[in-house]
Amino acid sequence: MSLKMCDESKPVDGEVNDNKYFSKTAATDAEVTFEHRSAPPETRLYKKRWVIVFLFSLYSLCNSYQWIQYGIINNIFMRFYGVDSFTIDWMSMIYMLTYIPLIFPVALLLDKKGLRVIALVAAALNCTGTWIKVASARPDLFPVTFLGQFTCSVAQVFILGMPSRIASVWFGSEEVSTACSIGVFGNQLGIAIGFLVPPILVPNVDDLDELAAHIRVMFYITAGVATFLFVLVVIVFQERPDIPPTHAQAAARRISPENYSYTASIHRLLRNKAFILLVITYGLNVGCFYAVSTLLNRMIIEHYPGEEVNAGRIGLTIVIAGMVGSLICGIWLDRSKTYKQTTLAVYLMSLVGMVLYAFTLDLGHLWVVFITAGTLGFFMTGYLPLGFEFAVELTFPESEGTSSGLLNCSAQVFGIIFTICQGKIMDSFNTLAGNLFLCAFLLIGTIITGADCSILIYLGICSSLIVYRAYP
Repeated sequence: MSLKMCDESKPVDGEVNDNKYFSKTAATDAEVTFEHRSAPPETRLYKKRWVIVFLFSLYSLCNSYQWIQYGIINNIFMRFYGVDSFTIDWMSMIYMLTYIPLIFPVALLLDKKGLRVIALVAAALNCTGTWIKVASARPDLFPVTFLGQFTCSVAQVFILGMPSRIASVWFGSEEVSTACSIGVFGNQLGIAIGFLVPPILVPNVDDLDELAAHIRVMFYITAGVATFLFVLVVIVFQERPDIPPTHAQAAARRISPENYSYTASIHRLLRNKAFILLVITYGLNVGCFYAVSTLLNRMIIEHYPGEEVNAGRIGLTIVIAGMVGSLICGIWLDRSKTYKQTTLAVYLMSLVGMVLYAFTLDLGHLWVVFITAGTLGFFMTGYLPLGFEFAVELTFPESEGTSSGLLNCSAQVFGIIFTICQGKIMDSFNTLAGNLFLCAFLLIGTIITGADCSILIYLGICSSLIVYRAYP
């Protein structure tokens, strides 16, 4: 679920970005003036860029589908494997936990080895994990199915940082937000299918042998798709176009990897106070989404017993609405560049959506839950591209792999904390108390975002004055 604007030229080791809020937008304006003084490098857009981003979206879809395939039929897998609900929750949370220690080595590998190597590793790990699961469709083989899920969770680390890099390496400056949204679109669609398909393929039947057969069919379908996509990645996926799509990419290609210090980049980002605030607020918002998604089956079944299929459909509604929100936000940002104002508005509406969902869940009308869950998904999931686009504005000219890694790491940490805490609150009290727990943290995130944006609007004016004085 990671996307950012455009891969910029990276500072050399020891170089400090004194103007931390000198944004990509301001820099682009300065570049236009600079181009009059020297001949710009050749740029070109290739049709194959759409093949690359859609292929990535497909194997990202296959991986993210597996994130929620256990959790959405939590009660069925509990009975089949003879484990408690918290154990099944970890089948989702392992995706979050694995990401935290591995993201920085993988981000460094992405900077050093490039897109194709990362794509091949991701598709191979995802394929391997699905075939391990095929062998686990027996009640006594829960450790095997956990191993398969763990392998797929490692693959996810190689996937989440890719959309922003694909967009910057392959797409023009007016397309990057849309391309990133398409990249994240695949991830979100996979989650949507993960909500919808498992309750259909694995009905809640009493006979364990029949249940094992249904689970095995689901695992075989996933493995077949993952294998096909791995073969496509091997054949089709290309590192980068022969001619760069933008002047920024042309400049980035002239910088030797040896001149780039990954550690120095992290240190610069950690000194950027505005970016740290964004890391916190992004983690709060996306962590709430992870918790709601993981615990959705438990919430719905508590108030609507026997509605496993509708629980999946409600999850589907959340994600589909979020996909629409992501695409709309991506297109809006490409045209308006109003990162600060749009981020605050969407964050505030995420809070409103969560409050509505919390207070309507137990009314006894599923159609109301569908509406409020869709509203929540539209804004909460629609926030994903906004967070990463805003990060680019705050961290230019740092590598987008590093900043997106920090954002996603924050989301995983908060996702684990919120899922465990909300689950315990639901066990001790009820679902309303658990959802109000999330509302409280979304309120905190909204307040921080509002304060952060007010500061950055002022700093943005200062950046524009700096550019004007440097390039009169």
